Amino acid sequence: MLAQNLPKEQNQASFLQFCQLLSSVVHHDYHQLLESLKCDYAPFDPNADTRSFTTYSLTQRNKCRENFANNLAKVLNAANFEKITEQDLQEALTEESLFKVRLEVDFEDFEQVVFYRRGESTKHETLTFFWGLKKQTINFTHYDRVAVFITFKNAEHFQQKGKTPLGFEPSSTIVKLFQNVPKADLEMLFPNSEVRMRPIDKAIISGSAIIGGAVVLVTKLGASILLLAALFAFWFGWREESVEMTQQHFISFALGMGIFGGFVFKEWSKFKNRKIKFMKALSDNLYFKNLDNNAGVFHTLIDAAEEEDFKEAIIAYSFLLAQTKGCTANELDDAVEQWFQDKYQCHLNFEISDALEKLETMKLVTIKDDRYLAISLNQAKTTLDTYWDNIYHFN
Repeated sequence: MLAQNLPKEQNQASFLQFCQLLSSVVHHDYHQLLESLKCDYAPFDPNADTRSFTTYSLTQRNKCRENFANNLAKVLNAANFEKITEQDLQEALTEESLFKVRLEVDFEDFEQVVFYRRGESTKHETLTFFWGLKKQTINFTHYDRVAVFITFKNAEHFQQKGKTPLGFEPSSTIVKLFQNVPKADLEMLFPNSEVRMRPIDKAIISGSAIIGGAVVLVTKLGASILLLAALFAFWFGWREESVEMTQQHFISFALGMGIFGGFVFKEWSKFKNRKIKFMKALSDNLYFKNLDNNAGVFHTLIDAAEEEDFKEAIIAYSFLLAQTKGCTANELDDAVEQWFQDKYQCHLNFEISDALEKLETMKLVTIKDDRYLAISLNQAKTTLDTYWDNIYHFN
């Protein structure tokens, strides 16, 4: 895209060579950060398939966790993720889920909870009510990507609560990456979220049980209950006339109780099946939204950060090549955003400060009177080649 947009006097082949050099330099710069993340996460990695011969003290584990959290935040920022605020999380917990499941999260189980998101937009969806008789279109906030960083409390905490953690280890740290998450459904990304019945579901099940139970009592047990009531009244002296219970009556009563017991079991099964249905809805949503877990997440994020850094730098540099007298940061920002809007109908907020900072660090631009001017392609390739040749110095 950028090569085709270059001025005619610029050589496209030379520009693509410059792109390859720039991409390689950015990739190398992130390699050390990736290695640091892997080393700091090693004591907490629940998916490690190698044996560890190192015993970490509590102080060392805490230091590794702190370093990991700081470096992960750097990677997320470079990949253009933004932190989800505490207010956003609270709003998500109070809003009704789009897939009609009520979830509860026990925040006391966590030592640290951090959510990041990228690609916020407003979307709409049509929901159906009353078995499809009523439809309602709602607008909701949608996140393209959500990264989750959670540290659980130690084993002593769960012992005091008398609770056995399922699917995770106490004191462990998990990292997850999801896609296409509505803001109202953020609570389903917590590892300890539990399905609860909504008031309307409880009302439907309770109403059905009460009506059905009343019908069974009247039609199947009405005569037997009246006979038993008369018998007890005679025993306690509330009735003078004796009551005779025949074998036929006992059989009829036993059959009626069997029918009533079957009805109770059926209603209980309805309740359990409805809850299982909700749990399946939750697992289905998570299955298709989950992109990566634990160590795989920061491998994915490192790649995304590299891509973002490279794209920002190469876009800014290519546009500056077309400006013989240079331009200010605001002028460059407007030009890039307008180009995407006009040519590709893409509205974006270009991170101009990040882009120019990278070009300055790599010495690919000059600055005079707050105006940025790109060095020539040949100079730029020489600069990057020299940098590459001098990354390592051995005696």
